[in-house]
Amino acid sequence: MKKLLFILILAVAGTVAASAQTVYSVSYKSEADVKVYVTNYKSDADLVVYKCKYKSDAQGTNKGLWFFTDYKSDAKKKVYFVNYKSEADIVVYFSDYKSDAGWRNRSKMHKMQ
Repeated sequence: MKKLLFILILAVAGTVAASAQTVYSVSYKSEADVKVYVTNYKSDADLVVYKCKYKSDAQGTNKGLWFFTDYKSDAKKKVYFVNYKSEADIVVYFSDYKSDAGWRNRSKMHKMQ
């Protein structure tokens, strides 16, 4: 029984760790899961993003804490940065503060899940 409980705890812990918002920036629009436009104004954004230095800092699902991976296979989502707002699935603003991160337009939240 203890062994089963231990395995269950490890599985849950692994799921939480694997749910970090890891993203990879692709070179071609056709490779992307989500097309992203970066705005200079927080008020225009659907999502305020804080770019994490470490994968462990990006814990939690879909809260605007992004860790950019070096490999496509390590990412949960592949993003392509577009030049025009009209081409984007979501509009993001990159913040220097972790506490700013989060969704401003929750109707588009499903795009990053």
